[in-house]
Order: sequence, then C-alpha cells, then structure tokens
Amino acid sequence: MLNIGLGYIGVGIAIGVGLFGAALGIGKLASAALEGTARQPEAAGSLQTLMIIAAALIEGLGLFALVIAFLAVATLNKSLQTGEPAAPASVEAAHR
Repeated sequence: MLNIGLGYIGVGIAIGVGLFGAALGIGKLASAALEGTARQPEAAGSLQTLMIIAAALIEGLGLFALVIAFLAVATLNKSLQTGEPAAPASVEAAHR
C-alpha cells in the first residue's frame, strides 16, 4: 500500500514539473518575441506567427505530460480496485 501512495506522490511531482517546464518555455518564448518586436517592429507579423507555432508545440508537450500522468493515476486506481500490485512481481520482489 505504501508503494501505491508513493506512486501518487510521484505522479503529482511529475505533473508539477512537466507543466512548470512548459510554462517556463512559453514565458521565455513570449519574452523573446516581444523583445524582437521592440527591436524591429516591422518583423512583428512573422515573429508572431513563429511564436504561435512554437507555443503550440510547447503546449502540446505539456498536455502530453498531463495525459501520461492521468494514465498513471488510472493504472494506480485499477491496482487498488483489483488488489494486484501496479508493478510486475519481479519488481516488487526486488524492493523487499
């Protein structure tokens, strides 16, 4: 039971780190685009297009991390309902 609790904690940390990294990436991207627009205002249109494409890719990565975390939680919940360990028996035996 302790292993499942630690699994939930690990999933929570993974969600936090994954989405925090995506937020930092989008913030850095927007900062660089605004700085580029301030330096060269006539290039604002092309910078905005490039920024939106890159932001969509970063956001997609964050959503991908979130989906993986939800799948991990669903696996942990399934193991609680069935009473079977979430990890294979060989992994459980190695940690005892």
